[in-house]
This record gives sequence, structure tokens and C-alpha cells, in this order.
Amino acid sequence: MATNGDWPYPLWIAHRGAGKLAPENTLAAFRVGASHGYRAFECDVKLSADGVPFLLHDASLQRTTPERGTAGARSWAELSRLDAGGWHSRAFAGEPIPSLEAIAAYVLRNGFALNIEIKPTPGQEPETGRVVAREAVRLWAASRHAPVAPPLLSSFRPEALQGARETAPELPRALLLDTLWSGWFDIARALKVRACVTNYAVMDEALIAQLHGAGLRALVYTVNDPAEAQRLLELGIDGIITDAVDRFSPGESLRD
Repeated sequence: MATNGDWPYPLWIAHRGAGKLAPENTLAAFRVGASHGYRAFECDVKLSADGVPFLLHDASLQRTTPERGTAGARSWAELSRLDAGGWHSRAFAGEPIPSLEAIAAYVLRNGFALNIEIKPTPGQEPETGRVVAREAVRLWAASRHAPVAPPLLSSFRPEALQGARETAPELPRALLLDTLWSGWFDIARALKVRACVTNYAVMDEALIAQLHGAGLRALVYTVNDPAEAQRLLELGIDGIITDAVDRFSPGESLRD
């Protein structure tokens, strides 16, 4: 796996698997991303009503399944039976919502890297961070396959990252930022994150210098425009999360 210096993650990361070419946050999406050469993936993880970590971006079910209502209010037995692929196209009808355990088995067996975005149901931030971190430690430690990079745990919610830090301080963490809100840098340092992952529109040379100066890595989401990708590569970005797995080669880097 090609990595970026002492940072054990590839530069290019497939967003929600390959969440435009296939139904996001499903094993099918991961397989499509892998078929385009990607070896690092991002996904969203929240908890079922009975505490099982599973993949879903939204708090509600209606965008990506035939059901409605809060996903986290359903048991894993209910969630695991839902069609999470038919909304995308008929080719993926019947694709299930995967558990974190299923995704971990896939990435570990193939030697891929994983960025787990902790995406709590509102009100469950600390608990989601704790459970996701605990399960990540268990799943990666139990793997009998060749060692891979530990999962990178990221979140927009500092409370979730704090829960993860309390449970598994050894796992690397990243603070997600849509904007540079007041106090973000102090929070990032207090949480002892390894990286900040920002909306690509706010990442510039000064911000990369600030992060690198503090010993942090600078990553961005979700870059689908070649001109933006080139700008960021020239600035020395450490990671690019993209939907455009069919347009960007994961070996592409202007710094090589």
C-alpha cells in the first residue's frame, strides 16, 4: 500500500466506498472503488438501537432505503434486512446495509485502509464514539490477515471524538471541519487528533502550514473537480476524499 511518509494512509480515499457509482456506504460501493484501484475508503458509522455499529450517513432512513424514520431507533435485526441499494439503481436492488464488522472483514482481508467517520444519531455522540472505538480495536486486533494501517476515526462532533479517545486512545483521530469555527484549533489540540479533514473550499496554503506546523496532517473532502485536486496537490495536501473514483487514479500525485 502506497503511503504518505510516516502517515500510514494513501493520498486518495474513496468517499462512502464509491458512493456515486454504487449505493453509498455498502459493500457494493467498496467493491466498485476497489475495482478502480482504490486502497483507502471512507464510510459513516452510527449505532442501532441495540448498540450495533452500522454504515449509514443520514440520521433518517428515507433517502437510501424504502423505510422512514430515525435509523438509530431500529434494531440491527431490522436494519440488516433493509434494501440499501434499490434507491441508486435496479442493478443494486437488495444490497443490504452493512455492519462495521462486515466492512472491517472486507478491508482487512484485502489490506485496505479505512477512515471511519463517527456519525452519531443526535444525542448519542459520546456513546457512539466509545462503541465505534471499542469495536474498531476488537476487529482490527482479531484480524489474522497481513497488518494494515489502523482505522482513522473522524467526526464533526468533538464529543464523539472524546468518547473514542477515552476508549481507545491508541487509535488515530481526525476532526472534521465544514467551516473554521471559533476555537476549532484549540479543540483539535485538546483532543490530540492526528489530522484535520476540512471542506476542500476552506483549505489553503496558510491552513496547511498551520496544521503541519502543529504536527497535524491536512486532508480534504469531497474533491471531484480536477482543477481543485491539482491546486491541493500542489499545496502539499496529505489526503483527498473523492466521489470521482472513475476520474482520479489513486496513484496520482504531483509530489512524486
